[in-house]
Amino acid sequence: MVLSRFWMTIVIISAVYVLGALALGRSWSIDYVVNGKKDDAITLREVYLHQVAPAIADSLQQSTTHKYVAHGATAATDTTYTLDHNIVKITCGKQAADGILPTCRSAIFDLLLPLIAYLSFFCGILQLLIDSGASGKLAKLLSPVFVRVFPEVPANHPAISYMTLNFAANFLGLDSAATPFGLKAMESLQEINPEKEKASNAQIMFLCLHAAGLTLIPTSIIGYRAAQNAQNPADVMLPCIITSFAGTLAALIIVGIRQRINFKSGVLLLAIGAIAGLLAGLMWYILRLGPLEKNHFTANVSNIILLSIILSIVVYAFWQEKAFTAQGKNVFSSFVDGVSSGLQTGTTIFPYILGMLVAISLFRNSGVFTLISDGLAQVFLMMHVDKGIVDALPVAILRPFSSSGSRGFMIDAMQTYGVDSLTGRLASVFQCSAETTFYVIAVYFGSVKVKNTRYTLSSMLLVDLICVVVAIVVCSLFF
Repeated sequence: MVLSRFWMTIVIISAVYVLGALALGRSWSIDYVVNGKKDDAITLREVYLHQVAPAIADSLQQSTTHKYVAHGATAATDTTYTLDHNIVKITCGKQAADGILPTCRSAIFDLLLPLIAYLSFFCGILQLLIDSGASGKLAKLLSPVFVRVFPEVPANHPAISYMTLNFAANFLGLDSAATPFGLKAMESLQEINPEKEKASNAQIMFLCLHAAGLTLIPTSIIGYRAAQNAQNPADVMLPCIITSFAGTLAALIIVGIRQRINFKSGVLLLAIGAIAGLLAGLMWYILRLGPLEKNHFTANVSNIILLSIILSIVVYAFWQEKAFTAQGKNVFSSFVDGVSSGLQTGTTIFPYILGMLVAISLFRNSGVFTLISDGLAQVFLMMHVDKGIVDALPVAILRPFSSSGSRGFMIDAMQTYGVDSLTGRLASVFQCSAETTFYVIAVYFGSVKVKNTRYTLSSMLLVDLICVVVAIVVCSLFF
């Protein structure tokens, strides 16, 4: 219900703002909102040649390209004049996101098709885990911990295995694997959900822990920093780990209080302590490495572990081939069945993805997002918050809405303020330590057709806020 109202609110406000700006003459055209593409120049107006300043008109006529650029304070404020048959088009700035129609197209070709491919492959691997009996054994092993956090999930339930693999994939920074495992977990949890259109406690807890995204190896962030020639691309690893760990604990506590989880459980405290110890040990090891060794380790460890998981499942399936025969299958046919299941899941979640992406496109291109982020920045500056922190805030504000959008802001912050500046590093930690909240809720609950998400959205946004605060504190201490 909350997500539906939020979706309607941003669509209505954004559309009214765009149409109002056109009616009041504050914008020349709204074509960019419907048909424009990301990073296209935004048209301010079109005038006849004699209507521009004489100096600009002379420059346009003398230029071989019929273009003149009036430089602003930054590249984003440069104004470009283009002459074409006595008409001058005046453009300034770049479009924040694809328009509505290009978003619909890219949602299929750039997002849905790759997502279906990932889903299909990993669902095939998961089917081997199920049919070989390995999922039951893994669930039995982890049940003592999971029944404390998910008391509604029966001990040894297959959902425990899928959630474990999802958390492990997030831990290693493997988004392409985390989503299929997570969707399989939601489907499994939906089987024991007594109210099919209402999110269960277990589903809410799982999604909030997933969104908190406890991360060990922020592989993509390190890659982006390396591409921008950072002095030490991996120097944000420790802040990313601390921030994501704090977010995960916050999610556990916030949702646990609402669900009356017993935090005094010795098993639960031991599990949290073990995770903290593992993180501390790995951080100690990584910090002892030189820059070259550190980059090599972070670039390879995640993929090595993922490949090892796949290899272990396939080898175990081969070893338990009799279990497949007893079900009238073989290992490969079981894999194919899983692939088919992944394909069906992909087509199920597409309408939810499309609706959210179109709303976010309209929200960003309308200018409403810019008004909100600029307003918040001014408030923080009035509170005498360090400008380096304020300049990184657009990444944190946009992250719950759009991963690609916040990533673009992060790269722009690196290029504008310096990859090794406080702004550049803080933007990297913001990008790493939070999740695309609205997208995740739409995809995961959409996959099982849950309409009432209860307090999921408010809990996840609160965790996002906590991650932002922790990131600022940690980066201020480290850098």
